[in-house]
Amino acid sequence: MFNPTLVRTVFRVAVVAACLVGYPGLKSTAMAAGAAPPLAKERRVAPANAAAPLDFPALVERYGPAVVNISSVSATAQPAPAPAFAALGPDDPLASFFKRPLQAQESQGSPPSAISGVGSGFIISADGLILTTAHVVDQVDEVTVTLIDRREFKARVLLVDAQSDVAVIQIDAAKLPTVKLGDSSRVRAGEPVLTIGSPDRFQNTVTAGIVSATSRTLPDGSNFPFFQTDVSVNPDNSGGPLFNRAGEVVGIAVQVYPDQDRSGLTFAIPINLTAKLRSQLQTQRKTPSGGLGVEVQDVGAGLAGAFGLQRPAGALVNAVEPGTTAAAIGIKPGDVIVQFGDKPIERSAELLDAAAALPPGTKTTLRLIRNRRPMTMAVMIGAAGESPSVRPNDARQNDVSLTERLGLVMHPLSEGERRASGLGVGLMVDEVRGPAAAAGIQPGDVVLSLNGTLLESQEQVATLEVKAGKPIAVLIQRNNARRFVSVETR
Repeated sequence: MFNPTLVRTVFRVAVVAACLVGYPGLKSTAMAAGAAPPLAKERRVAPANAAAPLDFPALVERYGPAVVNISSVSATAQPAPAPAFAALGPDDPLASFFKRPLQAQESQGSPPSAISGVGSGFIISADGLILTTAHVVDQVDEVTVTLIDRREFKARVLLVDAQSDVAVIQIDAAKLPTVKLGDSSRVRAGEPVLTIGSPDRFQNTVTAGIVSATSRTLPDGSNFPFFQTDVSVNPDNSGGPLFNRAGEVVGIAVQVYPDQDRSGLTFAIPINLTAKLRSQLQTQRKTPSGGLGVEVQDVGAGLAGAFGLQRPAGALVNAVEPGTTAAAIGIKPGDVIVQFGDKPIERSAELLDAAAALPPGTKTTLRLIRNRRPMTMAVMIGAAGESPSVRPNDARQNDVSLTERLGLVMHPLSEGERRASGLGVGLMVDEVRGPAAAAGIQPGDVVLSLNGTLLESQEQVATLEVKAGKPIAVLIQRNNARRFVSVETR
């Protein structure tokens, strides 16, 4: 028998139960009371501070054309560059990072054969500047770059930094697609990342993962600044860009080649480590953009103490190019530039970008720290001038064993070494130990200055006053590149 009262009652119960299920505070109560299941799926609202979803396909579509295939050929096998971190022992899996991968091995007694290498790279300027890994293009006879549209170009190797395993090469082209460089100092462990490679010339490969660690401390206390990731990278993809979720390149993907039965580790070179090469290119290339004509580096905690800074910030000048703006206004190695115009300078890359953004002839000011004292200089971007004479700071008598306290054994440059290096001053490093070894100084480096004092003889070192336990700023030259390192005296 049809009972309209019962039907109306059941309908009312169903409606009330559905409402209770949709109300968070009463959901469990409704279900416990035996109410019917919800009639519609529960709607989930993302919290206001949730990160935007990653659109990796759009990122690949936009920046994939800027990733290139790089192949190199050498007539004979070349020795691998000197390890950037001598503290890595032969059994350390990271030691294999600095070994040159070869795709062909020569057997004993066979005639020499061509050695080929392959990797990836990415375009950073529309006129053909490309970043890649040094072990792919260093000390080779020929480099070929293939774009995703199948065009091929012979490339010139402009700069190589064996310490960071970064190289800059150039192809003759125009209106090329480019990537956007980010700030690797902001990268955090757990952050999602994506890398694009070009292993087969005409097609990109894409892999994604997270940053596992942002640095590692070596047994001697020095820092291994590369990112460790779980992104799968093979030898052909090495040198490709590592993107963050904003589509900015924060690193250069590199595979650590395994030894024996160890599985390969994947690392990425922080993009900020390329600032030194970008600085060198700025002084070498003839471009319509502005520039100072300095080689700079970031200021670490140790160097901040050596230069009397309150915190690690600024662009530390390693070298000044003769005939440039910096030379004309009297900027010197050892100056720390802390402001350019109205922009505070936290990292060296910020100075390069700020100077390059101004057209030649622009007038502005910069603030720097010299000998622990602030200075302000007027600057006209692009103005040329004669290089000022740089004289040693006043020296004071001190302990004659400073070289021993630093852990250095050095000798004055011979005439042959002066000609080969193009240097007029400096002391060649013969042996390193203790503090100098921990700071990364290597035999064959040339020490140019200590705490701003240019070195022409061993006697000058003995006259420097340095308190025990205090950091000292040491300017070294290695492979035609200069940089400051902080060494704590014993």
